[in-house]
This record gives sequence, structure tokens and C-alpha cells, in this order.
Amino acid sequence: MKVNVYYGGRGLLEDPSLFVIDRIIQVLEELRVDVTRYNMYEDKAGIATLPNTLKDCDGVILACSLEWFGIGGYMQQFLDMCWLYADKEKLASLYMMPVVIATAYGELDAEVSLKKAWNVLGGISLNGIATYVEKHEDIERNSAYLSYIERKAEDLYRSINQKAVQLPTSSTAVKKNIIKTRNINLTPKESEQLSKFVSDDGYVKKQKEDIEELAAMFKHMLGDDEPKEESVYEDDIVEAFCKNYYPEKDFSATYIIIIPDLGKNLIINVGNGFQCEYGEDQDGDVKLKADSSLMRDIISGKMTFQKGFMSGEITAKGNFKTLRMLDQIFRFTKKK
Repeated sequence: MKVNVYYGGRGLLEDPSLFVIDRIIQVLEELRVDVTRYNMYEDKAGIATLPNTLKDCDGVILACSLEWFGIGGYMQQFLDMCWLYADKEKLASLYMMPVVIATAYGELDAEVSLKKAWNVLGGISLNGIATYVEKHEDIERNSAYLSYIERKAEDLYRSINQKAVQLPTSSTAVKKNIIKTRNINLTPKESEQLSKFVSDDGYVKKQKEDIEELAAMFKHMLGDDEPKEESVYEDDIVEAFCKNYYPEKDFSATYIIIIPDLGKNLIINVGNGFQCEYGEDQDGDVKLKADSSLMRDIISGKMTFQKGFMSGEITAKGNFKTLRMLDQIFRFTKKK
């Protein structure tokens, strides 16, 4: 018999669920059960491949810590991956026992959530452990609590060993008749391979780049052959800043405006001579980031630097008093 334990907490030393898991594993190993534990916090990128580990086990323990609300991100992500990539035929024969140890309110709701999720996946859910504790010592020093935990571990063993039968639930009917996935029907082997690709950040990044490249190519093929205005527009920005510069006495500063979609940095030096040109990223009194459409609105007088910053469309760091001076030394008028 083989049982897998999936721990969805953060692995903190004071987490009481760690003690409960260790106690359950100890009991199962005494019963000669092969137990494998997976700490999801140790390999976040590998959660997508965890459903593949379900195919060679007989039972599952889903353990999570409830610190403020719900079952937590790692466990939810694991269940999502099971829905997408797990072998549903294998899941139908897997017994699952939930373990929810809470230091906040809601352990019973979290237990029900795990059982419902497992039922919808097609597996067999058992009654588990759901309790509230303030400190892990509260469980460790209470012999009645320890006996209860041990009995639960034995119940899991008996259920798997005796292949306990459960009556049908509405979750099964709902899954078959209402809940439909949009995924292509994949074989277990194809699902396993796809989950490995999903967990590979480099692969996912390359796929996104390829999609962007294809989108640009098809846009060109569909007739977007007109000459780009980008280079003219870049010159327009520099020209607009030069024409609308109003120097302030005894004020000098260096502004770096990063325009990501143009891939350029506008360097503006005011006071002690004026200079406005594109150049390499460098240190300045104020560094801003704004896309080209917002810059178009600013030089046409539809927007100000201050409004852009307050709305969050412009991000900036540096001296904010110097940042506010931009709207004084560059006065762009709205075109009629």
C-alpha cells in the first residue's frame, strides 16, 4: 500500500499541521505503508507536475494550514493542476483524507472545500481531521488528541485496505452533466508531458515570445503595410519638449523618461544649459516610466505629468518635488 501526503502550508516551524502530519506518517509506517510526502512550498514551479505522482499510490492526504482564510494558494494550485492534468480514471479509485489545522477561523469550511474538490475530481473523500489550535504544544501534550490522530490514520489504512465502498454523491452527477472543461481530450501520457511544459518557466516564456512574433507577422500579412509613424513620433516628442521648455531660475535637474513600448529612454537636462535627446539609461534626479500613448497625451496637452502619476499611469522614483516641477518647466498647450 502506498499513500502520498501533499502539504500545502508554508513550512513554518510553529505550524501545528506539521506535527499532525508527522504523527500520521509514523502510524502508517508502523502499519507497513509506503508513505511519500510532498512539501509544495519547496518546489512551487513543480506543482504542475505533482498530479503525475498520483498514478502509483492508493491513498492521498491533503494537508493544509489555515492561517487566515481558505485552504491557501499552494493547495488550490495543486487541485487546479489535478483538474487539468491528472489521470481521471486513476483518481476515481483514490481515497483522500483531509487534514486542516487552523490558527484562525474556518477549519470546517476548509475541510468541506477539500472534500468537495476531491469529489468533483472523481475521487473518494473520507472524513479527516479539522481542528483549531493556538500552539502546536496544545496537541503534542494532550494524549486524547494524539489518540484521535492515530485512530484517523488507522481509519485511512482500513478504508484503503478494505476498499471501502461509498454511496454515489451528487458531485459525480454534476461533474458528468454540468461541469465541462474546455481542454482537449488528452491521454494520461500527454497530460503528464503538458504539465511538465507548464512547470518549465523557460518554455512558457519562449511560447509567449513565439505567439507575439506570430501575431506581428499575421498583422503584417493582413495588410498593415503602411510605413510606421514610430520614428517620426519619436522626433515629435523631442521637438515638443524643446519648443515648450520654460526655464526656472536657479533650478536644474536631470529627468530620465523610460518609454518601454518604444524601447527608448528620453534624457532631459534642464538648467545650466538645456538638452533633450534619447540615450542610455542612467542615474537622474527623477526617473519616470510612461508608455508612448501617454506621452502623446502629455505633449498634446490632454494630460499632465502630475495627473499621470496620481492615476498610476506613470511610475516614478526620485525627488518628488523635482517631479512636480515638470509641469512648470514644460507647458504643453492643448491643440484645438
